[in-house]
Amino acid sequence: MKKQWKGKDLSDQLWECGRATTINHFNKAMDELKKINAEAHALVSKIPAKLGLNLTLVMKVWDKPIITCLEYIREYLMKRLCVVQKEIDKCEGLLTPTPTTLFEKIKADASKYVAKYNGAGKYQVASTWQDQYVVNLNDQSCSCKFWEITGFPCRHAVCAIWDKIENGENAPHVDEWVHLCYRLSTWKAMYFNKIDPLNGRTMWPKSDCPFTLLPPKHKTQLWRPKKKRRRGVDEPNSQAGRLSRKYLAVTCSKCHNKWYNSRTCKGQGGSGEVGGDET
Repeated sequence: MKKQWKGKDLSDQLWECGRATTINHFNKAMDELKKINAEAHALVSKIPAKLGLNLTLVMKVWDKPIITCLEYIREYLMKRLCVVQKEIDKCEGLLTPTPTTLFEKIKADASKYVAKYNGAGKYQVASTWQDQYVVNLNDQSCSCKFWEITGFPCRHAVCAIWDKIENGENAPHVDEWVHLCYRLSTWKAMYFNKIDPLNGRTMWPKSDCPFTLLPPKHKTQLWRPKKKRRRGVDEPNSQAGRLSRKYLAVTCSKCHNKWYNSRTCKGQGGSGEVGGDET
């Protein structure tokens, strides 16, 4: 995306397509995307798939012995659970911090809408700029599809819930309509179990194996041993977010010609500042 279709306008419009919750909104966003760049319709087919696995943790100890590697991962996770637990203890309210911030924005937008009840659990929610949707609180759905996709009541649903509460009907608080996965109680349950610390090697119990397990005979290989791990066939060759220099033409800093550098430059032309036979 960044290499072939540059520009903030195109990037922002791409995210609008991704955030679309209805077919009409998606088609409208795609049409606008094609107007910005005529080649944007081929975007999906040309963006390479990224590696979904995060190897940052394992890359630090992958060349260590297996027990050392596993111990590093265990200690890292034990510390990670402790750090997250401290953040959980600071939180208050029904939702976790990030969903709370997002839902506050939704509730601010909901104040601009007006809901009309039909008497059977459905509401017609509209704004002053002819933005109108149908909300069904019994099914917890909205015609904009935002509630079903994200688990957050959309601004239209929040307006309908407020109308239900104002009319004296028995309805939960608006935050309780958010999906359980965004609740603070769910976050606490996920990090409730901890990893126990272990004793050192001197405290390990002896094995009951009747014979001694010997390591295989070591054979010293020629040349310097490799430190980098072997990459998969479908894994990109770039490391740490850097692009590969393969197929890139080297440019001389003296004469500004390609395919050689200043060390091997013999004044083959270019700007004419370097001496040499111009014939």
